[in-house]
Order: sequence, then C-alpha cells, then structure tokens
Amino acid sequence: MRIFDPHIHMTSRTTDDYQAMYASGVRALVEPSFWLGQPRTSPTSFYDYFDALLGWEPFRAAQYGIAHHCTLALNPKEANDPRCTPVLDQLPRYLVKDGVVAVGEIGYDSMTPAEDHALAAQLQLAADHGLPALVHTPHRDKLAGLRRTVDAVRESALAPDRVLLDHLNETTVKEAAESGSWLGFSIYPDTKMDEDRMVAVLKDHGTEKVLVNSAADWGKSDPLKTRKVADAMLAAGFTEDDVDQVLWRNPVAFYGLSGRLQLDVPAPEALHEGNSILRGGE
Repeated sequence: MRIFDPHIHMTSRTTDDYQAMYASGVRALVEPSFWLGQPRTSPTSFYDYFDALLGWEPFRAAQYGIAHHCTLALNPKEANDPRCTPVLDQLPRYLVKDGVVAVGEIGYDSMTPAEDHALAAQLQLAADHGLPALVHTPHRDKLAGLRRTVDAVRESALAPDRVLLDHLNETTVKEAAESGSWLGFSIYPDTKMDEDRMVAVLKDHGTEKVLVNSAADWGKSDPLKTRKVADAMLAAGFTEDDVDQVLWRNPVAFYGLSGRLQLDVPAPEALHEGNSILRGGE
C-alpha cells in the first residue's frame, strides 16, 4: 500500500514518526506552514521557518524514504497580527522554490477583515505563480466559514478546481463539493474527523477529489491516521483501487497541478558512527 499524506506538520514530529510512517506505507507528504503555537514577533521568524521547510525537513524525510514537499503562506491566525503581515510582501521569493507545491495554509481562523485581506492576497499570489492553494476552513462556525471561504475563492483569480478546502466534516462536505474545489479531511484521535466518520463520508460522497490527511500537529494527534483510514476503508468494503485513489492518486493529482512534485527519493547516505540522522552540510 502506498500513501501520500497531503497535510502533516512534521516540524512537530520526531524522527521516530518518520520511521513509523514509512513502515505504514507513507512514501510522500506535504507539510503546510502553520502557526507554531507561540506568536511570532517579527517576519524574520517566518523566513527561518520557511527555510527549514525547504531544506531541513526534506533532508530529514529523505533519510527515511519519504518525499517531502511544502506549502508556504501567512497563516490565518497570524494574519491578524500587524507584526506578521509584511510576510505577504516577501512570499513571492519563496513561492518560486522547487519544493513549494501550493500556497497554504490560507483561509480563516476568526473570520476577521484582516483574514479577508490575507486570503484574497494569497489567492492572487497562487494565481500569479501558477500554484494551487491549500485553504484552512475554520474550526469554529464551520459552515459559515466554509461559505465565506467559497465566496472568497469565487471572487479570486484562482479557479475552484485549483483549491483544496481542508478540515471539512459532515456539515461542510456537500457545499464544498458543490463549489468545485477539492475536499480535504483531517483525521484526529479525539477532534475533527475520525476514520469511521471518514468512511461514512466516502460512502455518501464517493472518492473523487477527496484527500485524507493526519495533520499531526502539536496537540494530541496521530501521524499514522492515513493508514488507519485505508484499513477502515478496506474493512468497510472499499477496494484496494479506491484506497489508492484516496490515499495516493488524489493528492498526486492535486499537488501535481504545481508541476513540482518529485516523488522519487534518493537513497540516504550512510549515517555517521551510528547516529540516527544526518545533520546536513553547510
């Protein structure tokens, strides 16, 4: 079984997680830039973070046989902080990098005017750079947030079929599908969706344009949830081809819109004196 996790925050995970993910079938992933838990106080901290997503994390992932890509953006939560908004002016120099396969996460957190501005600006950046967009739908007031997001996409220069609406659930999937966008679902141990609810959604809505991710951030989360969804699908009567479509071909198709996917991972170098990971060069 091959798995592509289309949204997982490996910055918050250990090297053991990479090893376990590979053993479960994960061969590729996308790591979106996100809020790191403590508010940033200047744009420069974003740039160091972006550099890590473009350099260190792909290097770390490759040592465990996993192809790593990223999406970059000013996230919705920090779009409300004027100390952070200069990031919007510097994003173009990062969006031309080979490892960047979308603009994201963008979207809404509290649905403020500042978030409206950041979302519109970054949808335009995606259109300008020929990239798709990964859009975070809010965790509160989900249906209202989904509708506001869909309106913003319709008003933008980016076609809906180049947009992935993420963090969907049973209350938002129908209208998200009607918008023409791709559909993303985050699977968690206690919050958002779980694997059984995900299987029920797939039974109702089918497997077309559906992406399933483990997100796996700082809170209680599980980087193997993609595999658990695959197993739950098979147990519920879905075919291996259905599983391959949802867990591999759909994310490859969406992020392939960037023209930048590189799914072949070079063989890792020999480790130095038994160290568990290489540190990289200067």
